Amino acid sequence: MRHHPLGRTGLFVSELCLGTMTFGGGEGMWGVIGKLQQSDAERLVGQSLDAGINFIDTADVYAGGVSEQITGQALKNLKIPRENVVIATKVFGETGTGANARGATRGHILDGVKASLKRLQLDHIDLYQIHGFDPATPIEETVRALDQLVRHGHVRYVGVSNWAAWQIVKALGIAERLGLARFESLQAYYTVAGRDLERELIPMLRSEGVGLMVWSPLAGGLLSGKYGREQQAEAGSRRLAFDFPPVNKERAWDCIDVMRPIAQAKGVSVAQVALAWLLHQPQVTSVIIGAKRPEQLADNIAATQVELSAAELQQIDKASQLPSEYPGWMFERQGEYRRQQLANSLPRRAG
Repeated sequence: MRHHPLGRTGLFVSELCLGTMTFGGGEGMWGVIGKLQQSDAERLVGQSLDAGINFIDTADVYAGGVSEQITGQALKNLKIPRENVVIATKVFGETGTGANARGATRGHILDGVKASLKRLQLDHIDLYQIHGFDPATPIEETVRALDQLVRHGHVRYVGVSNWAAWQIVKALGIAERLGLARFESLQAYYTVAGRDLERELIPMLRSEGVGLMVWSPLAGGLLSGKYGREQQAEAGSRRLAFDFPPVNKERAWDCIDVMRPIAQAKGVSVAQVALAWLLHQPQVTSVIIGAKRPEQLADNIAATQVELSAAELQQIDKASQLPSEYPGWMFERQGEYRRQQLANSLPRRAG
């Protein structure tokens, strides 16, 4: 299990992160995603830590806060030293019936961190993330509130999830101008069958030194190997009950058609190949994996041992590439001679 720095910080996190959305269950989509209670969830936490994962991600809205409670109790029951684990959680979603029990406002953030710390039974959160973009709250208000949490020691680092590139850059500019804590990570959807963030977000992350945490790396189970062009969702499948995230199915089937023979040749699962592709992407800091069963978790963890050759990566990239889009095709056309100048200016290798 490799460990990478989170953004521009000195904090190292494992290349896989245990996601806890399957903890707790409840009404609606939470019951569809997973209903693991304390003992079963604790088993997965212990299995992850034993495999070298030191990073756990949750959120205040997962199962109405029960996911945080189970996660915190698991760490306590397993007697995990606090310095051995990096805990990330999120704030933004609706946590009450009042008009202000949601969003990225100062009030909701300050209330949210107190509630999360209590449920997690911790004195600080390592990474506190804004779960979504709030069109009703000025970005400066959000950034100032997060900085206050860092200064008070409730939070060590701050991040964001599901924001656009321009929104993140604006927040980074505000933080730099005012000397405030900056976003060190983005948690975003990224799969071999859903590479949209490569258009704007990946170049921005690379430019600004922001880490990338990947959620739903198997596209809600679509890339698990159970589905394909001729293998549709079975009765009781999560994809039938909760068809999320949205995926271009034809492109997904093309990806699976390429990954399946690669998986068979290596004696691994299609899911492991899909995860390994992400782990080979240089901008990815950590890939969030969730599970309902120990064997499912073990299969995902084994992806860290799958090496993909340059030819295999090229095969997968060709099947999964995004359609050309403006201004990207103009960048390619107009920038080519400058890229060649850069390439020609590099020192020659000896021998």
